Formats: sequence, structure tokens, C-alpha cells
Amino acid sequence: MSWTKSELFTRSRSLSVIIPTYNESQNITKMLDIVSSCLPPETNAEIIVIDDNSPDGTGEITEEYARKSRDSGGCEIKLITRKDQRGLSSAILAGIRASIGESVVVMDSDFSHPPETIAKMIEELKRSDCDIVVASRYVEGGSITGWPFKRKLISKGATKIAQRSLGIKIKDPMSGFFAFRRHIIRNIKFDAIGYKILLEILVKAKEARVKEIPYNFTDRKSGESKLDRSVISDYIKSVWKLYRYGKSIIERRTSVHFLSKAGRFYTVGASGLLVNYIVSFLFGAVLSNLWYIYATMIGILFSMTSNFILNKIWTFEDRDTSLKRTLLQYGSFLAFSGVGAMFQLGMVYVLVGTEHMSYALALFVSVAVASIGNFILNKRWTFKEKIWS
Repeated sequence: MSWTKSELFTRSRSLSVIIPTYNESQNITKMLDIVSSCLPPETNAEIIVIDDNSPDGTGEITEEYARKSRDSGGCEIKLITRKDQRGLSSAILAGIRASIGESVVVMDSDFSHPPETIAKMIEELKRSDCDIVVASRYVEGGSITGWPFKRKLISKGATKIAQRSLGIKIKDPMSGFFAFRRHIIRNIKFDAIGYKILLEILVKAKEARVKEIPYNFTDRKSGESKLDRSVISDYIKSVWKLYRYGKSIIERRTSVHFLSKAGRFYTVGASGLLVNYIVSFLFGAVLSNLWYIYATMIGILFSMTSNFILNKIWTFEDRDTSLKRTLLQYGSFLAFSGVGAMFQLGMVYVLVGTEHMSYALALFVSVAVASIGNFILNKRWTFKEKIWS
């Protein structure tokens, strides 16, 4: 596939600014003027306006502005009009999907987010070792102007809920003004519930490096606030869904770790079973004519020693081989394995002596069953790990 110079220029844009709108006819022209003038001069940028079919003509005003900007060689402006869908997060997501910039800025259209901050955010993305830059009201130097006490209380409460329930560390996860590198959302499946898509990015892009910079939030002077009961309800739904998502990730990771170690332990156990069986059989039927219980005891001792060495090095990856620690662990391992050994001996005795099962089969069954207890006890007490980890 070959592209013209114009197409290559379009596809190589370094910045996309996403501005969702609904009934912003009083603000949109001035907003686009200021945003265009605040973009770094060397930046090949686009502005994407996502309008939810505003009845006040916001879309028509934007379309006319975009045409004039094109004709005059100004900033590239795109309009996406959504007729069958509403919602701030889904609007932002539609804008992100339509954008092609390597960096993306998300902001409101009501001047609560000062366009002058965009250049600072982009500069921070360039010079800092971070993937997301959040314009924050709550870091030192940030502030809120024009909000009544009730609105501040709601914002603080929503912030605390996000921090406590979702494990988010930054001070302003409810900010709607942020910039990020496109690659961090490449594999994210968005739900786009509620009005703060930043929350979803912070939860689902766990490895992303985040930095906050201060700004002054100024409440809108024209138009209407979008905060109502439905917005609050959507926020609660969003937090709950993100909480469930976070829990499922932790549980999946924990289960993978647990099953991985259990798999290693039982692989070692299988080798121990082989050692146990061969040694016991040799002493019980080949090299001597020992009573099968004595032969089994010797086989157990050999297998416990080989199991300890392999589990320490491979299963639990314990690299501390100091003599004192290793001897203490070996003693603990023998003690807990001894519980399984006693169970194994008792089971062999019952299965062979009472149930008249063949010694070979009884030995196999008893070793397999006893290994379950060995794994749990030694994981928790010998190698000091949580059972479910």
C-alpha cells in the first residue's frame, strides 16, 4: 500500500484533542479558537468534537467552524455527530477511536478546563517518564473556583470512593482533563459507563505511569451542568463494575500463581512417588525381605529428602541456602511431611492388611492422597507463603 505525502502527513499526527459536547452552542466557537491557539506550534494536531446531536445547533456551528478552518489552512477539526447514543464516556471513546494522534488529550468544552494547560500536559508527556498526565485540582497548586460546598463534597466523596474501592493512588482520579500515550489503551476493552473514562483507564492500564500537574478548575459560566441523579447512578455502576474487574484480575493472577506452584509441587511429588516406590520396593522385595512397613518407611525418608531439595529450589524458588535456614526448613519439611507419612503408613496398613489390596496399588493411592496435605502445610509454614497465593 502506498500513501501520498498528504495521507502520510494525516496519518502521522502527533496529537489528538477530544472534546465531547452537548448543547454547547454558547461555548464551542470560542473554545475551538482558544484550543487551536494553545496547541504547541510544532505539533501536528487534530481536534475532534463529538456531539450528541445537540438540539441547540452545537453540531452545525462546529461543522461551519471546521469548514472555515480547512479553507484557511488552520487546525484540522473533525465533527462526529451521534444521533442514537448519549453519554460522556462513550462520546470520549468514540472520539478516541476516530483519532489518529500518538498522544491524546481529553477535555470539557465549557472552559472549566483551561486550554492553556494542554501545552504543559504535552510537554510533560514528552520529557517525563510517564504514560498519563492528569490535570489535577487536588495536588499542590491546583484549585477549584465557583463550586458550592455541596458540589465540592460530592466530588471529594466520589474521589475517596474511587481511591479506596479501586486502589487508585493519584489525588484526582475524577479529573476529566488528561493526556495519555495511545499505546496504553491498545488492549483495553472499554465499558464506557458513567462520566469519567479516566477511572477506567487507570484501573485497566495498571502498568501505566501516571503524573499529576496542577490546574485551576473554573465552573462553567454559560450552559448547564451535566451532573444529575443519572450521572451519580452511572458513576456508582461504573465503580462497581471496575471493582469487579479488579477483583477478577487479582483472582486470576492469584489462581495462576497458586496452580503453578501446586503443579510444581505435585511434579516434585510425582518424582518423590517414584523415589518412594522404587526404594520401598527394593527394600521390601528385591534387596532384602523386610516387612513391607519397614520398607515403606525407608522409601518415605528418601522421597522426603529429595522432595525438600526440589521444592526449595524449584517450587518455592527459595534462594537463601544458608545452613541455619536450610536446616530449619528441612526440619519443618520433615515434620509436616511426617504427618502425611503417618497418614500414608496408616492408609497402606488398612488397604493391604484389612482391604487386601495389592501393596503396589495401596502404596500409590496413599502417597497421592498424603501429598495434598504436604503441599498446604509446607507452603504455609515451611516456606512462609500464604496458602492462596
